[in-house]
Amino acid sequence: MTQDFDWGAMEWFLAIARTGRLTLAAQKLGIDHTTLSRRVKSLEEALDARLFDRTVSGYSLTPQGERFLAAAQRVETIALQAASDISGETSRIAGTVRIGAPEGFGSSFLAPALVRLGQAQPGLKLELVTLPRQFSLTKREADMAVSLARPSKGRLHAHKLTNYELGLYGSHGYLRERGRPETLSDLRHHGILGYIQDLIYARELDYIPQLSRDIAPWLTSSSLPAQMNMTLAGGGLCVLPRFLAHDHEGLEQVLPDEVRLGRSFWLVVHSELRDLSRIRICSEFITEEVRTAGALFQY
Repeated sequence: MTQDFDWGAMEWFLAIARTGRLTLAAQKLGIDHTTLSRRVKSLEEALDARLFDRTVSGYSLTPQGERFLAAAQRVETIALQAASDISGETSRIAGTVRIGAPEGFGSSFLAPALVRLGQAQPGLKLELVTLPRQFSLTKREADMAVSLARPSKGRLHAHKLTNYELGLYGSHGYLRERGRPETLSDLRHHGILGYIQDLIYARELDYIPQLSRDIAPWLTSSSLPAQMNMTLAGGGLCVLPRFLAHDHEGLEQVLPDEVRLGRSFWLVVHSELRDLSRIRICSEFITEEVRTAGALFQY
């Protein structure tokens, strides 16, 4: 690396690595995409390395790019920590925090909670990403994420938010028309709703085999809120989390003793970010909100 290396190039590189697209990265940085393209080429020349493979679908990291990503993220973390330390713990908490969460938990529980956090900490800019997939904190797709399982690899810190329970629910109209199942074997005679099998992104969401190997959903979606709306519309019976369905006036629980599944939510933060003031504030807030609402998640 030459002595006149442009350290600002780290920001350009990280933006492309995280978005995978030159135009999106340029928009995020507030510069023209042709300017960004020239800067990336200059960075590669300075390093004498090809950092990206350019394809019609976007930019993907080469093996050299992956190594440079790890170094760039360390530099970014050190800079963020230094800024946090210099600003002092007593100063106003400010900055952007992106939080990834499963769609059901994120939209029904976390979204209104973050309104309260934003009101208490007006210097924070909060971004809630609710997508039916896992988030890569290593690639900084989010600053923290609510996960269905404790991560087994990576420089990540995780703590359990709560255990939560799921049951089998149907709409009042559906149950009047089709009757209530009395045993698990009765489910063969009912319409079952659930996830699209090949789009299940975590094994914790594969509920149907725990009910019976003899049934299969006739109507499926990758979205939990969509499954709930299908259930409300009379489409059939669906496994839904208690925090989403139990107190909904349009739904009734069936087979409560036979179908009682348990899962967990974990709050995961990259180890290098966990001591930043804004990350710590968000982590503590989410943890306390879930603790206070404990009865919502379990019987």
